[in-house]
Amino acid sequence: MAADRPIVVGTDGSPSSLQAVSWAAKEAALRNSPLTVLTTMLRPGVYGAPVGLPASFFEEEELEAKKRLDRASEVAADAVPGHSLEIHTVLGTETPAGELLEHAKTARMVVVGANRQGIIERMFLGSVSSAVATHAQCPVAVIRAAPDADINALAGSVVVGVDGSAHTEPAVSMAFEEAALRQTELVAVHAWSDVNIPFAFEDGDPVWVQIVKDETAQLWKYLAGHAEKYPDVTIRPVVVMDEPAHGLREEAENAQLLVVGSRGRGGFASMLLGSATRALMNSVNRPLLIVR
Repeated sequence: MAADRPIVVGTDGSPSSLQAVSWAAKEAALRNSPLTVLTTMLRPGVYGAPVGLPASFFEEEELEAKKRLDRASEVAADAVPGHSLEIHTVLGTETPAGELLEHAKTARMVVVGANRQGIIERMFLGSVSSAVATHAQCPVAVIRAAPDADINALAGSVVVGVDGSAHTEPAVSMAFEEAALRQTELVAVHAWSDVNIPFAFEDGDPVWVQIVKDETAQLWKYLAGHAEKYPDVTIRPVVVMDEPAHGLREEAENAQLLVVGSRGRGGFASMLLGSATRALMNSVNRPLLIVR
């Protein structure tokens, strides 16, 4: 059953990864899913482990890794007070990305932090977040916020990018589910064009007014089936004349969650992540949920 599939979150003990743990715990509680907290350590003989290190080094590595897991478990429990969250910990010995991708095969969602401040954070959360978002077989939440922010105190709507293609259908479906779980408004952003327009319509221009009217009508048709499934979710359609990432970034500024497909209508079949999604990963300071 879907409820039995865990939310998986990676941690290296940094503030940004602990933000991810806190957010993942709340997500697991909303969905009544178990939470798996994962960290990694070096072991002798694996790629990246310097040759000739004494056994005491790896013993210390294991001790520190277990401390990270204990700390992350405390953060997860504190994030959902009063909720009997089922928390499992995993100490992996492969690369962080490799461990997370392996667990993604049976996960409901994988969550990673993305604030890259120090060397260790860049190693764990820079390339890792990109690799997991690109290759995971389940939705991936990339948590990027101010280091001192309470990630679960973020309020506002759930924003979703809608282009009408099959690529974004799963993202739209999950965005409705997230909005219903959080009991908040859903903002459906539809970009009229996939490129920058070299001119701008003036306010009240009859051509642009008609474009907005037609595109909004098409957007409502696309959302109709989902709206019937989630009748309590209030929908606010937004049609923009710009690249998708620009409109989504603007709407996400006051949102608690941004949901996008891994690639949109303009993506090549060989692309695992579209250009808009990559741009948002590096610029949106709100939780970003990428749905393949």
